[in-house]
Amino acid sequence: MKKTALNLEIHSSLFFQLKIPKKQWVEYLHKTLAVELYREEKLSLGKARELAGLATKWEMIHLLNERGVDLNYSADDSRSDLETLNQLLS
Repeated sequence: MKKTALNLEIHSSLFFQLKIPKKQWVEYLHKTLAVELYREEKLSLGKARELAGLATKWEMIHLLNERGVDLNYSADDSRSDLETLNQLLS
């Protein structure tokens, strides 16, 4: 997948105030952006997981839970998942 670089200038005192080690800035920003874009329904769970750099959707669900974000999962989603599961198991 092709990647696009984004140059973001933030005064370093902000990060020192947050007490995030410099080597963790990129990972922190990826996860934070993924969570917020998911919260705003700009990204699906899967795309948010990709942006956050996580291996599984369960890790993304855990991150959302840690950040107090509800899972956007409707009754229709549940029915669709059950149909898929029934097809796979038959």
